[in-house]
Amino acid sequence: MRKTVESTLQGQPDKVCDQIADALVDEYIRRDPEAHVDVNVMGSHGMMMIGGEVTSTADLDVGAIAKKVYADIGYTDEIEVFANIEEQSPEIKRASHGAQDTVIVNGYATNETRERLPRGLVYAHNIARRIDDLRKMDPAFSWLRPDGKVQIMTEKDIVVGVTILASHHLNIKDQEVRNAILERVVVPILGEGIQIFINPIGSFTDVCFRSDSGVSGHKVHVDTYGGLIPHGDGVMIGKDPMRVERAGAYMARAAAKYLVDQDLVQSAMVQVVYTLGRAEPIHLHVVGMGEKSRGSKIDFTNLIKQQFDFRPEAIVERLALRKPIYQAAAVYGSFGREGFPWEG
Repeated sequence: MRKTVESTLQGQPDKVCDQIADALVDEYIRRDPEAHVDVNVMGSHGMMMIGGEVTSTADLDVGAIAKKVYADIGYTDEIEVFANIEEQSPEIKRASHGAQDTVIVNGYATNETRERLPRGLVYAHNIARRIDDLRKMDPAFSWLRPDGKVQIMTEKDIVVGVTILASHHLNIKDQEVRNAILERVVVPILGEGIQIFINPIGSFTDVCFRSDSGVSGHKVHVDTYGGLIPHGDGVMIGKDPMRVERAGAYMARAAAKYLVDQDLVQSAMVQVVYTLGRAEPIHLHVVGMGEKSRGSKIDFTNLIKQQFDFRPEAIVERLALRKPIYQAAAVYGSFGREGFPWEG
């Protein structure tokens, strides 16, 4: 069975919106660690709309932050920013110590890779990061632009195909783009003998909000597990760490990773269900695949309940989440990367 996963370059429109949303989360937390934040970003054809609900003592210049992130990514065109961020409703505030929504989150880990992620997803993120690094650091690749995607196809955990969309300036021919990316990106990371598509319809020069639209939270499969496991109904992007969409997803990942790291299973999925206003999950279910023989069968759900506290405040305290770390996690996936507390 073939499986396909995707990552994006830093300047893909949805991911631009994600990075702006989480830059706002970071700045609120930096100025007010107790801030409650839920913001969404939409960009389209020279404009950007930022909306949401916030409870905080901090007063941000939202437009300035958005424009700085956009420029730091590598875009030079001007964008007009419209912001409409309001105070959280009193009803939502009543749930500030419990779940602020009804949410299902899933965590996953596998021993396929040292990152504890599916092999194809690791390769997709690595290729996306490699292209961005070349654009930023190698003068020979100054023709690259920030927009783009990477798609990896695997069969029995072996990479059999890759598609890369890499945006570029007008001063380079299509075949030169393909040759350069093949030589400096694809072959060093994936080798040869696979199906390769690089900019399959030709030039890619109209980029991001000049020709496209983006919305924060659209690339959930890039943030998490590549779409290879079921996804709940919550989005981490744009939310403060007390939100169970974020805190619960991080702890579910940590719990699944614990089972794999302890060599109890080859892979694990942890599902956690929250309901509005309650701190304790109303349901927790753990599935371990490829269980290692230990003589007696382990109740993984009970084991995780003993080892992990899934209440939002407990998660924030255990993982020290009231830090401005979220913009960095908004590109190349939130999991499988060193330096984030949920990865241990």
